[in-house]
Amino acid sequence: MGRFRHQSALLIAAISLGVAAVVFVAAAAAQSTFKVDVKLVRLLISVKDARGELVGSLGKPDFAVYDSGVKQEVAVFEHHTALPLSVALLIDTSGSTAKDLKYETVSLDKFLRALLREGNPGDTAALYSFNDEVTRLNPFTRREQRLSDSLKELKGRAGTSLYDAVHLASRELNGREGRHVIVAVTDGGDTTSVKKYADAFESAQSADAIMYPILVVPITNDAGRNLGGERALETLASGTGGRVFQPTGAAELDNAFTQILRDLRTQYLVAYYPRNLPPDTPRFHLVRVELSRKDLRATTRTGYYGDAPLTGKAAR
Repeated sequence: MGRFRHQSALLIAAISLGVAAVVFVAAAAAQSTFKVDVKLVRLLISVKDARGELVGSLGKPDFAVYDSGVKQEVAVFEHHTALPLSVALLIDTSGSTAKDLKYETVSLDKFLRALLREGNPGDTAALYSFNDEVTRLNPFTRREQRLSDSLKELKGRAGTSLYDAVHLASRELNGREGRHVIVAVTDGGDTTSVKKYADAFESAQSADAIMYPILVVPITNDAGRNLGGERALETLASGTGGRVFQPTGAAELDNAFTQILRDLRTQYLVAYYPRNLPPDTPRFHLVRVELSRKDLRATTRTGYYGDAPLTGKAAR
């Protein structure tokens, strides 16, 4: 009898282990399928004509999307998408910006009021300052006065940790609903960040964020300027689907913010599930958008990281 009980116990244990193994394999397979099949890649696209004017009248058939050279089927298309905006505003408060901070903060305040009053009721903004340290002054909010009060307290000192600021803002954008935007007002290149350019680029890409650097150049001649830093800002912008502005005064800065808002109000949302990609596709997937009209130009991010988490949701 004792041996029978012992054999029965072994049999039950073996069956239990088998069931557990089957459950584990099924769960692993389901997880693998989720990673491959459920990742929706979203592209926010601005379209302009030869004169640089925004074009907002195109339809789904006018867009062709290629992932790693393979044409993809568009699963989601929104004309003038109304997905809410989360805008992270980064303002350089390093020592070299002190003389320009007053008019920069006045212009930023106008931009915030236009963003929060004229757009989607779900639009929010967060404010960060950066010198040798990065400070989150306001989390994402719609409270204009809190943002305005924070701008009035800024003072210029020390170095420039731009890449650290981009990394922090990207991390806090990640997972928020809707569209993600980073606007960085700075006078040049990074000097004191712990993070590197590659870290900032990957963070912004993984957060599905469009970056608009506003380069307030302290001097007009090349001597003494951080040209390498300026080129890094240009590649951050082009890689995420944004663009760089170089205003020379308050009026041009106001105009830069107006153009950013216009871009954001006329974006197309095109999204797809990656299919039929080559087995040797690199971690960073190159993305290309072609238009049926050859006289138009589409601007969007250059690609995405294949193992980046899904951020936000798109309506179908």
